[in-house]
Order: sequence, then structure tokens, then C-alpha cells
Amino acid sequence: MNVGFALVLLWSLPITSVLAELPQPQNLTLLTLNTQYVLTWDWDQTATGNAVTFTVEYMAKYKMMKKKKNWSRVCERTTHTRCDLTDSDLHYLGMYVVRVQASADGVNSHWVYKDFCPDMDASLGPPSRVELAPVGNLLDVTISDPLTSTQGSMKEHVLFLYYRILYWSLSDDPQGLKPKVVDSSNNLVTLPELEAWTWYCVMIQSRYDYYNKTSGYTEPQCMQTEGDTPYGQIFLYFLVSMVVCFLLVLLPSYTFFRFYRVLKNTFYPSIQLPAHIQEYLCDSSPGSDMPRLLTADSEAELCCDKLTICPEVVLLEIHLPPPLTAPPSELEQDSGRHIRQDSGDSGIYSTEGGSAQQGRSGGEPIRRDQEVDSWQTLEQVKMDEMWRESADERDLDEGVVDVCV
Repeated sequence: MNVGFALVLLWSLPITSVLAELPQPQNLTLLTLNTQYVLTWDWDQTATGNAVTFTVEYMAKYKMMKKKKNWSRVCERTTHTRCDLTDSDLHYLGMYVVRVQASADGVNSHWVYKDFCPDMDASLGPPSRVELAPVGNLLDVTISDPLTSTQGSMKEHVLFLYYRILYWSLSDDPQGLKPKVVDSSNNLVTLPELEAWTWYCVMIQSRYDYYNKTSGYTEPQCMQTEGDTPYGQIFLYFLVSMVVCFLLVLLPSYTFFRFYRVLKNTFYPSIQLPAHIQEYLCDSSPGSDMPRLLTADSEAELCCDKLTICPEVVLLEIHLPPPLTAPPSELEQDSGRHIRQDSGDSGIYSTEGGSAQQGRSGGEPIRRDQEVDSWQTLEQVKMDEMWRESADERDLDEGVVDVCV
């Protein structure tokens, strides 16, 4: 069959290609991943000094047996040594023939052919995404399928695609030298035989055994398993929640309540001032002595032109006469003298008289005692009046405020 296919290729080559002078492209290679295909080749730049262009075409292999061949051109007169076949709509299970030709100054090289079957030759990619989730003392692994060039699942083309999962404990095997292996075609896998509150790492590989395809492993992802929560940890969580509740709810509420009480007691106090003090504070008449801010006009009105000096309070000295203790005989000898007693606007005089003196000699001591008592009473009345006048003057002096600028 291979000999017949070679004969068909030789018969299909045009006669002018035999006379080509340019060398052929070398080492045709397909770089593939899932459904992404890129054809590359090598070219000796020293073979010609002129600019060289390349043409790439492909055709289904079963059409090679036909007399009239219809090649599909992908890249025409490109100067690069690579051509992307991803958008050529190649069926994943189909078989194709790809060819490359070099051209320079109207001279073409021979075509170079390469067979290509995506199902057999295309590389398989790893899972597009891996997620870990703890479920008690187990781990759930969620695997996303490898993606095609159109963001579809590779399971649409590779029906027997499955995954190999490697996992190990960080505490027992930090380097992952002896991992445990689980193979599964499911997208959700629960890892068995795990310990609670232990860190595990996972790597996953895509596999296809029919053509012995394997992808690279994903990057290691680690997750800690869970388990029964200890009572001490539960109590700690309760205390932390209580503290958070106090800080976020009770403390702002208490602060607002205290602020409200301060404002209420400041502007609406429960203990009211007496009525006469409130009238004094509310008195805004010009003659009121209520303290208030001074303006430029009020300062000129309050300035005084003269300084008032309050007189000193004169303390009156009152000398009481000595008590009359002389014997009656001496009093009789001085009966000729006039006795004067100041009583404001009245006076009492006594003259010597023979019959009168003798008639009153028996009652003279009693009258003198009465006169002394009357004199003392008058002096006491004067003193009281003088003290009241002095007190009134002091009150007036205390109420006078002289402001001088």
C-alpha cells in the first residue's frame, strides 16, 4: 500500500518540479496541543541569496487516490518558516497530507509531504482547571476537561479520556516522592484515606491509552482537611463572637446613649433655676447689670469721665460720763450750779432756792438716777442711727462700679 501511495505521489508531481533548482524545506514538524496545530520546517538561508517564500497546502488522505486532486491552501508566499493550521477545520479523527514548497525568483522547489492524523499525532493537554474543597476529613477534587481551540471539551473528541490523580500528605511526604494514585474519568473525585486536619497536595494528568497519550501534570495544589471541631475551639469561637457583638453593637449603642444623656442634661436639665435667677438671666433691658458682650458703642458708654473715691468710714467714739457716786452732802453743796443735759432739743436746769431746795432734798438722788438713764438711752438711739447710715453708705459704695479707660 505504501509503494502504491508513493507511485501516486510521483505521478501527480508536475514535470516542471523535476527541473526545480531550489532545495526543499527540511524537517517538517507539527506542534500540536489538543486541537491546535502549527506546522514548522527548517530552511537553509545560505542556499540562495534572494528572498524565499513558502506555500503550505493540505488535503484529506483518501482524496489522494483520485485523478483530480483538490488541495486546500493555508499559507501562500509567506516568509515565515511556520504555518498555523488550527483554523483549517481539520477533523480530529481524520487523516491528512500536508505539503510545503519554497519559491524564489519564479523558481519553485519540490513539494515536501507529511502525513498528519490529529487523533494519533496531536498532543493531549492537562485539565484546564483544578479545584479542591474539604468535606469533613476528605477532599473533593473538581476537574475541568482540557479545552479545544473553540473552548469546547476534549471529551467530545477523545471519548476514553480519563485522569490520573497524585496526592500526598505534607506532614509525611513533603517532597511528594511517594504519592498515592487514583485514576478516574469523572470530573468530581473524592480522595479516600485522608486524616483530619492534615494538609494534602494534589497533581492531575490527562491520559488516553488508545494511542498512549499522556499530558503533563498540573501545578501542585494544597488544601487542609477538616474534622470534628474540638470543644475548646467551639468555646473560643463563642467568646470571639461575643466580643465582636459587644464591639459592633453594644459599645456604639452605649456611646450614643451617653451622648444623648449629656445633651439632654445640658440643654434640658432636670433641676431648674429659681424663678428670680431666671428673670435676672433673661433680663435684656439696657439698665440691667446682666453680663453681656461689649460692642464698640457700649464700650464708649460705659467709660467714666471722673474717678469716684469712696470716703472712709469714720468710726465714732462715744465717751460715756462716769457714774455719779459722790455723797449727798457734796451734791447739796453744788446745788447752786446749773446742770445741763443735751437731749436734742430739750434741757433741764436747776437753780438754788431755799425752800425749793429743801423741799426736794429728799427725792434728789432718785431724780438724778432717772436723768442718767434717760441720757444713756438717748445716746444709744443716736449710735443706732449712725450705724444704719454708715451701713447704707457701704451698700451704695459696693454697688457702684467705676469703669475708666
